[in-house]
Amino acid sequence: MATSLSTATPAREPAVAAKLAANLCQDMKANDVVLLNLQGVTDMTDYFVIASGTSDTHVRSIGEHVIAELKKKGVRVHHTEGVQQGRWVLLDFVDFVVHIFHPTLRSFYQIERLWSDADVVATD
Repeated sequence: MATSLSTATPAREPAVAAKLAANLCQDMKANDVVLLNLQGVTDMTDYFVIASGTSDTHVRSIGEHVIAELKKKGVRVHHTEGVQQGRWVLLDFVDFVVHIFHPTLRSFYQIERLWSDADVVATD
């Protein structure tokens, strides 16, 4: 998989950075944070972080927090979607993708079910 991360620091390793993103979501009181290891399931990315906020504002603030804090660690987001709307924020870091949902959209799309072949990784 092509990488946007250098191996200069541990935070730039894909597994470490994805786990850090999951923890940053938890720091912002995100609900139901799940980290999925997609290696061997798809070539599109290595990890998905999936989380829910309680409102549009909460979803936006979680996304902005993840972007800002990972940037401080030298991990830059490649592409973002939905940050302004706050219903479904997608943060593409190439080696991992962070999905932050409004609860109604998360239950509608059931992304964990779509990727049920992926292993769940402990975030603590």
